[in-house]
Parts: sequence; C-alpha cells; structure tokens
Amino acid sequence: MIDLKLLREKPEIFKKAARNKNFEIDIDKILDLDRKRRDAARAVDNLRAEQNSASEIIAGEKDKDEKKDIIGKMRNLKADLEKSEESLKNIDAELSSLLMQIPNVPFDNVPVGKNDKDNVVLREVGKKQIFAFEPKDYMKIAKQRGWIDVERASKVSGSRFGYIKGELALLEFAIIRYVFDFLMNSERLNKVIQSAACDVRDTAFMPVLPPVVVKPEYMDAMGFLTGDIAEDMYFLEKDNLYLVGTSEQSIGPMHSGETFNDSNLPLRYVGFSTCFRREAGSYGKDTKGILRVHQFDKIEMISFCHPEKSRDEHRFLLALNEAMMNEFELPYRVVHISTGDMGLSKAEQFDIETWIPSENTYRETHSASNITDFQARRLNIKHKGNDKSGYVHMLNATAFAIGRILIAIIENFQTEDAKVKIPKELQSYLGRVEIPSQK
Repeated sequence: MIDLKLLREKPEIFKKAARNKNFEIDIDKILDLDRKRRDAARAVDNLRAEQNSASEIIAGEKDKDEKKDIIGKMRNLKADLEKSEESLKNIDAELSSLLMQIPNVPFDNVPVGKNDKDNVVLREVGKKQIFAFEPKDYMKIAKQRGWIDVERASKVSGSRFGYIKGELALLEFAIIRYVFDFLMNSERLNKVIQSAACDVRDTAFMPVLPPVVVKPEYMDAMGFLTGDIAEDMYFLEKDNLYLVGTSEQSIGPMHSGETFNDSNLPLRYVGFSTCFRREAGSYGKDTKGILRVHQFDKIEMISFCHPEKSRDEHRFLLALNEAMMNEFELPYRVVHISTGDMGLSKAEQFDIETWIPSENTYRETHSASNITDFQARRLNIKHKGNDKSGYVHMLNATAFAIGRILIAIIENFQTEDAKVKIPKELQSYLGRVEIPSQK
C-alpha cells in the first residue's frame, strides 16, 4: 500500500507510476473517495460526541418530562449514528480496495517502457563455452542419462511436471547446501560487500523452510492478488489458502504487525521451498521440459532493512547473485527491468539471465527486487531507533531457481559423450568432478 499522505500531496507521482507500469487506476476517484471518507469520519465523531453529551445531560436531569424528551432525541441520534457508521464502513472498504491497486512508485533511474522488450542490458559477464561439437539441449542429455522424466510425470500429474532423478537430484541438494553455506558465512558476505562497495552490514542470512500455503489476506498484502500475476496463483478453495509461487510470499508476512529496533537490522533470511505456478498463457517449447513448470524448487533471499539502506541492500543482493554465478563459472548478463515489466510492488528490479548454448541465447534465472515500504505498510512492519520510527523496507532476490540452474549447468558443462562436469564449487558436496549416468 502506498503512503496516503503523499498521495494527497503529490497525486501526479502516482498517476505517472500507474501509467508507466500499465495499471489502469483512477487516482482522482480515489482522492475524491478519501475526502468523502474524512467527511464521513467527522460526521461519525460529531454524532458520537452528541450522544455522549446527551447521556451526561440525562444523568443530571431531574425533570422527568425533560428527561423523556432527551431520551427520545437520543433514539433518533442512535439511528443516525448507526447509519453514518455503516456509510463510513462502506466507504472505508471501497477506499482500501482501491488503494491496494495503486502500484509502487519506480525509482527515477528505472527504464520507462511498456514490457520486457524495453528492459536494458547492463553488462554481460563470463566466457561462453566454445564447443568442439554441436551442443545438445538439456533434455536430450537428461533423457539419455535418466535424470529427468517428464513422460511419467505427465502420466501421474498432468503436463508440465517432471521427476528429477539420481545424480541430478543429488546435484540439487548440493546447490542448496552451497547457497546456505555461502549466505550464512559473514566473512564471505563481507568480501562481496567490499567488492561491490555497498554500505551494508555483513549480517548472515538465517536459513528457513517456510510454509507453502498462505492466507488470502497475506497474499494480497504481499501484492500478488492484483493484476495479471494473480492468474498464476494456485488457490485451494476448500481451505481458503494459496500455494506459494515463491517463498517470499510466506516469509514476508512472518513479521507482520512487528516493530524492529534499528540495531537489529538488516534481518536476512534465505528460504528454500517448493513453489507452484499455473503458468497461465505459457505455450510452445518452454513447456516441454522443466524450464517452465507448475512445480519447482527455489532458494530465495529476503531482507528487512532500514529505509536509508535499501538501495545499498539491493545492490548487495544483486552482488551476491553475481558472486555465486561467478563461482559456478556460468556466463550471464544483468538486465535492468523496465517499468512496464516490473509489476505492482517493485520500485526497482534487476534480473540475471544465464547463457543457454543450445538456444544460443540468455534465459532468466534470477530476479532481485527492492519493494521499499510497499509491502511493509500492508503488513504493518516497522522499525524504531534514535527517536525515529517508520516502515521497514523489504527486498527479495532469487538465490537459485533450481530447475533453471540445473538446465544451465547441464548445457554449459556438457561433454561430447553427454556427461556433465560439475562446477568446482560444488564438487566437494558431491565428491566427484562430473555427473555420471543413471544406472
């Protein structure tokens, strides 16, 4: 939710944000409703004051006829108050609903554009592998080695599911352990901070395995029930719960209604969870393997920080992404996401796209976003210190979307005989230098 006081003072900021983010929202209507809400609230307060005053008069009135007359007026006053309270309640509900639809304001440096075609590539990093043979796509290798089975998964669960088996399953857990070890190590974090020149603390991340279902009010507070993104959510109607599409959806609300001391910020989590997305509207080649599926595993970084530190914290999360990608020796590029491709809640977003040799292109594998106080206002998560208080800033970044990084590893480290070399940083977790075939 946005700052209502700022909306009243500078409505043009929010009109521009909605326009640049492709959200149709009538800001003038909201401001008019806000004025009606304040008028209705004053009317209710005045009627309550009259009611209290009448009660005091009755208590001190000795004349029976006069008291009877005042009691009669109080009945009418009570009816007027109930009517006014109901009107205020209805206005409140409508205003709250509309306020939840106003998108977060992008930072001034964010590229303005209609969609992903207007995203800006900032840099390409890493050396692309030059193969002495025609590289195979990951599914050919995975099928040959018995690592991925989408046919049997389709039989059991329907389209866009897959069994990850054998050594590839072990590689997934090696990646998870690697990420946890990296993000829990303050010394390694400090090296990234120094390298990226970020003014943040080297506070280690706390690992968490969160719930994979979320109540509607919290999913809405996180900003995932407004716009096209809502169509991607799985809803369990009988239980009135949503399945998470990313662990930030259940980790973010964990501290709803709480206030942090500034000395305890930033608070960082690294969450691992299975995620679920309907992938509505997806079609074609992307849906044949495990690139775009209904169920996948993901490691997510979440940070609660002081508002003055969120820009640096965002750069730090992106630097962590790049540090881990560099340790895996995977070629990638960093993309600055345009306003029209960011969605409701984000003030700024960077994506990392990893090189996929068989397609001769980059594919999105990571996303790092600064949500500022947008979610914190909805969740009522605050900070205090030095006689100042306010809402924290919340940020999130993909550590690794497991399925997609497995694809990148298979494709970039394949050999001519369809074996796959293991990135050096993962070899100690598996006790070998390449992934053998499934027996």
